[in-house]
Amino acid sequence: MQGMIPDSVPAVIERLREIEESGPRSDGVACFARLYRQVTEDVDTALSQQSFADGRFLERLDIGFAGLFFAAVTAHEQRPAAVPSAWAPLFSARSRRGIAPLQFALAGMNAHINRDLPVALVATCQELGLDLLEASPEHADFERVNMLLAQVERRIKDLYLTGWVRAVDRLIHRIHRLDDVVAMWDVSRARDAAWTNGQALWGLRGLPGLGVEFLDALDRMVGFASRGLLVPADSLVRRIGRLVAA
Repeated sequence: MQGMIPDSVPAVIERLREIEESGPRSDGVACFARLYRQVTEDVDTALSQQSFADGRFLERLDIGFAGLFFAAVTAHEQRPAAVPSAWAPLFSARSRRGIAPLQFALAGMNAHINRDLPVALVATCQELGLDLLEASPEHADFERVNMLLAQVERRIKDLYLTGWVRAVDRLIHRIHRLDDVVAMWDVSRARDAAWTNGQALWGLRGLPGLGVEFLDALDRMVGFASRGLLVPADSLVRRIGRLVAA
């Protein structure tokens, strides 16, 4: 499926699994793809249960949204200079030692939600003939997805660091860099900002030059935030833990 644009949510999940399994578990892009796949599986389950007011909107948004990540992956493989600034830090740091898997996952979420989601919202509304209105069934459904994301995010955070390594590490490093990284990120606030930025892009449709400038500035700002999320957070205890596990 590599290189193809998925045409359904299950196809998105399959493509994410391919990316997840294309390298070692420690690979930064694979770490993000793992989180993204689990979120998308939960959304797909909710869609199948008809839990939303406008399932068509969320399905098209999910597919178009994922396509922007897949386009970034393809650009990295074929034309690295064409990778959006928001994604560049994750791709350049994906094999760097000392960066926790959780940091990679959050940096991917930062790029995808803060940069790609506003673009996907505008494209989906244009495709379906909708408006980006807060007092709409689509916005209510959009906010319901926040709850799914928050549940998966908590689950992933707990999985990335567990057992005695976590207990000892937190005892020795009471104010640890990884705790700072987690505190920097909140998925609900990021999605709220994405809706607002989507409305800004929607309002600039008649001014394409300003729309491009707005997206370029947003792209650079999101990339700057990702670089902060990817400052190495390794510790001696974690390194010892990896050696013991090996």
